[in-house]
This record gives sequence, structure tokens and C-alpha cells, in this order.
Amino acid sequence: MKNLLKLLTVFSLALTLSSCSYNSLVQEREAVTAQWANVETAYQRRADLIPNLVNTVKGYANFEQKTLTAVVEARAKATSVQINADDLTEENIAKFQAAQGELKGALSRLLATVESYPDLKANQNFLELQAQLEGTENRISVERNKYNQLAQQYNAHTQAFPALITAKMFGFQAKAYFKADAGSEKAPQVSF
Repeated sequence: MKNLLKLLTVFSLALTLSSCSYNSLVQEREAVTAQWANVETAYQRRADLIPNLVNTVKGYANFEQKTLTAVVEARAKATSVQINADDLTEENIAKFQAAQGELKGALSRLLATVESYPDLKANQNFLELQAQLEGTENRISVERNKYNQLAQQYNAHTQAFPALITAKMFGFQAKAYFKADAGSEKAPQVSF
């Protein structure tokens, strides 16, 4: 009888701890999902600015068609890579990040090529679009950092006792992190 009582006590304690963990895990998972939506929104803002930038550049310069085509194609590719918030694996985030990296590279080449067009560089529409893109890049960085913080908190909770038991019982999966872009460990060279 004493063993049965001890077993019931342990079981009820585990059930109580498990239910508390479950609610916390759900809240943290939803915070990660909401933050992922913020990341996607920041990237979508950049994608939405690109057609305006391309059209402004086209209007002012006999521009290298190859550069404009690369930007348009990179935008199409970047916006076609979609990830469901329930499937935030390292592989999926790496694909998403690679597509966004190609777009960022194409935009950098576009902005570098613009340097040879003084009239365009002085155009108010272009300057505003350039400032919006710079601000958007900062937003993307902020949202990615917030996402990583929430994913870290959620992942730590799913691995800590007693939430670990609840996470395994109910299939709470770890969320992947954004990593630094390839080549970002090398500082760019500036020469005068």
C-alpha cells in the first residue's frame, strides 16, 4: 500500500510539473513562431522595395542589363523560398538564408554600379529608396537576433528537466538558429 501511495504521489507530481511545462513550452513555441513572422516581414519589406529601386535606376541610367536582371532573379528566388514556422530546421533556415544572401549580394552589386551615374546618385527618389533599403537591412538584423534569442530560450527549456519530459511526450522540436552569412568572418578591405 505504501508503494502504491508513493507511486501515485510521484505520478501526480510528474503530471503537475508536466502540465506547467507544457503551457510554458506552448507559449515559448508561439513566441518563436511570431518572431519568425517578423523575420519574414522584414525580408518581404526588402523584396517589396526592390522593384521601385530597379525602376528608378532604369529610368536614370543606360544601365547594365545583366546587373538589373541578376537583382530581379535573386528577388524572385528569395521570395520563392518559404518556410513553415513548424519546420524551422537548420537545413530549411540555411536554404532561406542562402536565397536571401544571393539577393543581398545582387543588391550590393547594383548599388556599387550606381556609383558611375552621378545624376542617379543625386536623385531624391533613389536616395530615399537607398535609405529605406539600409534601414530594412538593419531591421532584418534586429529581427534575426530577436528570433535567435527566443529560439535559444525555447530550445533551452525543451532540454531542461522537467520540461524535457513534456517536450518529448508532446513532440516539441528544437528550432534552428540563424548563423552568420558565409564569408562574414572576413572584414572587407577598404583602400584609398
